[in-house]
Amino acid sequence: MTGWNIADVLEVVAAEVPGSPAVIQGGRVLSWQELDQRAGRVAGYLLATGVPRRSSVAQYLRNSPEYIESLYACLKASLVPVNTNYRYGHAELVYLWDNADVRAVVFHGEFTAQIELIRGRLPQILSWLWVDDGTGPCPGWAVSYQAVATGTAAGPDPGPDEDGHARRSGGDLLLLYTGGTTGMPKGVMWRQDDLFILLGNAARGGYPDEPDLDYARSRVAREGRRMLPAAPLMHGAGCFSCMPILARGGAIVLLEGRSFDPVEFLDTVDTWQVHSASWVGDAFARPVADALDAHPGRWHLSGLKTITSGGVVFTEATKRRLLAHAPHLLINDVFGASEAITVGSSVVTKDNIAASDGSFRPRPGMRVIDEAGRDVVPGSGVAGLIAFSGRQPIGYYKDERKTAEVFRELDGRRYSVPGDWAVVAADGTVTLLGRGSACINTGGEKVYPDEVEKVIATLPGVADAVVIGVPHERFGQAVVAVVQAVPGQVLSAEAVISHCKARLAGYKAPRDVIFAASIGRGPTGKVDLNTLRKRAVAELGVPGQVVTS
Repeated sequence: MTGWNIADVLEVVAAEVPGSPAVIQGGRVLSWQELDQRAGRVAGYLLATGVPRRSSVAQYLRNSPEYIESLYACLKASLVPVNTNYRYGHAELVYLWDNADVRAVVFHGEFTAQIELIRGRLPQILSWLWVDDGTGPCPGWAVSYQAVATGTAAGPDPGPDEDGHARRSGGDLLLLYTGGTTGMPKGVMWRQDDLFILLGNAARGGYPDEPDLDYARSRVAREGRRMLPAAPLMHGAGCFSCMPILARGGAIVLLEGRSFDPVEFLDTVDTWQVHSASWVGDAFARPVADALDAHPGRWHLSGLKTITSGGVVFTEATKRRLLAHAPHLLINDVFGASEAITVGSSVVTKDNIAASDGSFRPRPGMRVIDEAGRDVVPGSGVAGLIAFSGRQPIGYYKDERKTAEVFRELDGRRYSVPGDWAVVAADGTVTLLGRGSACINTGGEKVYPDEVEKVIATLPGVADAVVIGVPHERFGQAVVAVVQAVPGQVLSAEAVISHCKARLAGYKAPRDVIFAASIGRGPTGKVDLNTLRKRAVAELGVPGQVVTS
């Protein structure tokens, strides 16, 4: 074998516990045997339609059994899954699928109209699999996913390719597209072997560096634990959190609502005796705490043992509120990135509620370096860049420049340096300061200001605009636009926001708009972002407020 292949491990699980639940959503329960068989049929169909092995397949899906099933199908067939943000607009989708060289798309029916507007611009896509969600009929240019998954198409042959290479290997890729901090999304290339080892080591026990399916079989539980990813599977944090659970024969429990509903979350946790959940900071935690406060005693939460959070601030105050209702909980606040999986964490219980200041204990192989590549001195207060060694992505898809910029050699070892700044305390604790760029992180979604500014600039009557992120109690940051109108023109906040929403994913549109007589650009065209941010914080006392000055 040439490293761990995730499909090999999941097939072991299916053979060991065929009748156990694998995916649960509402009243739908998919057993491991069903998951394996359905994924095999989908894999065989994709190959039969001419989709070449090791080419990309996009998942344009909300959280659903079909998401996990089609991901498994890709892994079975040595195809490369590509996460697709279902909030993207037309231009963003065309860019993503063209950049990723996508050859097939699995999509929910609600996105049919969106695809019809751009399908002619994507002639390289050979196959469209339509997942019925009750929003309309299957279009003539697509094939019913359910018909494929329940058909008689054989699974992929594990024999050699035409060129003699093994059909599956640990070198097979997963392509994780991330908004990043430099404009358009970039595809982070993860080898399955590296990803599986990192995710397995983050869980209890871990796996040996060399693949051993007998060992994997020994770790399969007869009654596997159930995990609920509250965040979208289209994001790495949501999808990757499922893999260690699946590898041990557990089940993934999914919510049915299109947006997060804390009551649905709590009801589902109790109904299915969910053992662990993952979410994105206060954006999810605060509504859950509000629901618990509003309905004391409605949920017992006895089965829920662990909540893992990452991506957005998870405040001490919110943790205290949750632990007041469920004192047995262990809260794991993790730090990671698309280019590095779970590099550090802060574990909190009722007896150890640490301040949520972005501090964590790093895992081995992490350094904080200055721009010359030297380690910063712990306790000095000097800020540096976080660098990760060990297993990491092989780079960015079709972007050699960015790969060379982020993945550097230091002292003879390869490090990932994605641009996160931090300081190191005397005891080795690392405190995050944030990305060096102006990237805005709102509820776990990354927004690049320049992209939004360019869209606002196309609105008639706009003379200039700057987009900034300001602190937000629930989402970590909120997108705010500072707009300068053409003299004599009258603009409304509603016009600015709706103009953006018509051209960009909704989360990129400003939540608040400040109209200014002048943006205040200097002679070189630069703007004092700190001054604008302070002004926005001072003036926007209520979310959604529009300020004119």
